[in-house]
Amino acid sequence: MSDTLKPYSMVTDFVTGKEIPNVGAEENRQMVERFLVNEKGYAKEDIEVDVDIEISVAGQSYCSQIDLVVSVDGGAIRFMAFKCAAASLGSREREILAAARLLGENQIPLSVVSDGRTAILLDTVSGRKRGEGLDAIPSKEQAQEQLNKLIEQPFPAEKREREGLIFRSYDSMNVNVGRNIK
Repeated sequence: MSDTLKPYSMVTDFVTGKEIPNVGAEENRQMVERFLVNEKGYAKEDIEVDVDIEISVAGQSYCSQIDLVVSVDGGAIRFMAFKCAAASLGSREREILAAARLLGENQIPLSVVSDGRTAILLDTVSGRKRGEGLDAIPSKEQAQEQLNKLIEQPFPAEKREREGLIFRSYDSMNVNVGRNIK
């Protein structure tokens, strides 16, 4: 078996301006980034790309990345976490929920799976679907209004190990991603 990687092209990331490998769902992520800025009113500075996440599962560290994390209120509060997918969105819901629950001290309120053409919006705390389609994604203005009612909630410590196992299980299936070829 050869260790040679398939040839790939490079694209300029819309948010960061950096050259990145065009592999996996990268074109889908670029569509989501443009949509958030051009249609939903977020500034590029509100969007974090390839956000590092480190969790512990069975005493072992597992490191990965979340495709996009959107903040409002000057970056003080992370509001939405995105998984950009090239295929079945429903199969990625559980992965982004787990990531949004585990990334920081408090859960990120909304989890989104999108292919750039449609989306599934989930309430992170309850895991319930809040909407479908790109229109379901709150604009920056709507997000700021929702922050006024937001009560930040940490994920229960006794559930972190199980949630980490869920995230690792789904995330480890993501083999066609830029972080694997850098």
